[in-house]
Amino acid sequence: MNLLAIGVIVAAATLAAATYLGLERLGRRGIAPAVARAIAWAALGLLLLNVSCPRSPEAGRPLVLLDASLSMTAAGARWDSAMSRARALGDVRFFGDERDDGDSLPTRGRSLLRPALAAAAASDRPVVVITDGEIDDVPDLPPDLLDRATVEVRARQAVADLALTALAGPTRVTAGDSIVLEAEVRASGDAPREGVTVAVAAGRGELARRAVPFDASGVALVRIAVPSAGLAAGDHVLRASVAGSGDGEPRTDARLHLVTIAATPGVVLVAAPGDWDARALYRALRDVAELPVRGYVRLGRDSWHSMSDLGTVPSDAVRRAARGADLLVLKGSANGFTEGLRARGIWSWPSGENGETLLAGDWYLSAVESSPVAGAFLGLPVDSFPPATRVTPIEPQPGTWVALEAQDRRRGASRAVVTGRDEGRVRRVTVAADGLWRWAFRGGSSEQGYRAWVAATASWLLGGADSVRGAARPVRAVVQNGRPIVFEWAQPGAPRELGIGLNGGGGGRTDTLRFDGSGRALLRLPPGSYQYRLSDGGTGTLAVEEYSDEFVTRSPGLLARESRAPRPSARTLARDWIWLFGLAVAALAAEWLLRRRLGLR
Repeated sequence: MNLLAIGVIVAAATLAAATYLGLERLGRRGIAPAVARAIAWAALGLLLLNVSCPRSPEAGRPLVLLDASLSMTAAGARWDSAMSRARALGDVRFFGDERDDGDSLPTRGRSLLRPALAAAAASDRPVVVITDGEIDDVPDLPPDLLDRATVEVRARQAVADLALTALAGPTRVTAGDSIVLEAEVRASGDAPREGVTVAVAAGRGELARRAVPFDASGVALVRIAVPSAGLAAGDHVLRASVAGSGDGEPRTDARLHLVTIAATPGVVLVAAPGDWDARALYRALRDVAELPVRGYVRLGRDSWHSMSDLGTVPSDAVRRAARGADLLVLKGSANGFTEGLRARGIWSWPSGENGETLLAGDWYLSAVESSPVAGAFLGLPVDSFPPATRVTPIEPQPGTWVALEAQDRRRGASRAVVTGRDEGRVRRVTVAADGLWRWAFRGGSSEQGYRAWVAATASWLLGGADSVRGAARPVRAVVQNGRPIVFEWAQPGAPRELGIGLNGGGGGRTDTLRFDGSGRALLRLPPGSYQYRLSDGGTGTLAVEEYSDEFVTRSPGLLARESRAPRPSARTLARDWIWLFGLAVAALAAEWLLRRRLGLR
């Protein structure tokens, strides 16, 4: 504290004492208000003169933001030298992904700089960023924020590497179907580019392999069909790997894919008898549904055929498929197919086969804005689409929503023709109109509306409670190294905490899923495959890959640069002390209260 500040404080104390003890002669009663006035005048005097004081040594010490993403430990990276440099420069803060647990190891699965840089810039201390330059959010960094920092780049050295950068395939197939996987392999550095072999294994047994050449840019696209005949029903973690690569970064050589082998398909369409509506619906479901789709049509009295190739299918096989489906679509007669179902969604299309009344006409449809599938018709002229040829009168029950209404020749009262209802574990949709196949047949906006409606309806029906997966389910069952597994609340009502038990990855462990306001909870696990069980009974399989995009060599997006912000002064001014303003106001208020108690104005 300098002499001017001391002088202001002494002058304020002297004037306050002279006022209360000399002029007003209050004696001991005036001590308390005198102290309050001395504090207030001293604070105001310091603010008016804007006195300065030396900053503490820590205030001028740089904040060092050190990149702690996995790329800092990849082949050719320089983590040890970066850590030593950061500790020598100042106070170290680690950045990478969204976590804020203070972990000082480079285990983060992303390289996000903006949140850490914004927080450091608010401290008014010099900021230094030490990184390998492979930052994910460089385009999102405001120039003025980046100008506040000095950036030191320790780029990793180039190594020969064959990286399996992408792996995609179906998440569920029916037993006996092939699992078609699509993979991408990239060559970097001095890696050989004559060709590459990708092998797929489950457990210790290899299922398939294929060799493909690289293109001119060093990329190989692999499409490999894996038979499911040797896999039992249930979840399987498939491992696709670059066979015998022996390159500089082995953690990029393999990827994982979780697939569920189901004894029955996920979506089953039973048409009895078959008609144009059944054929159009089957094609649309195969195009938009993520689950395996099977269609069965009755030709003749009791002859069932597959809708994919018209092959003959025993009626018992059709019933088994219907009982095991997640989504059962019943077109026409439903006799014998509604017993013992475990489906989450049932989609019924009555067409008079069970004695329902049919009303022929030109029934033009219009969308109801309040239904869960209303988004499928947004901006589409539904009332100008081809009309339905006939409708079945239905009366919506309380709690039933209506998606489409129909008017005969656009006149008279509207009739509900597409309705839905949530019955807890099971969701139901009823379509009481024939001739909607003409929407798909016509093309253009009507075909777009038909496909969007089929997709939205199937999605809503499959959104019902799943007793196997439980109250929460993972958004992605396989994640990269360093990334969290995200669980999403899947039950009605507010989410609650759930216990979770895990087996795998070298042992067992327990944890708790705590959901945020959006109904999501994060779980971080080391690489490995895990079987999980929720406290409400839900079960499933999870996998964390050893692979991370951070291990794949990328061009540095952030380059070395010097800070363009002025160096902070070695002294701090009184008007920078926000607390001093508050102290002045509080002291004046205290003096006023004390004077009122003494009967003074």
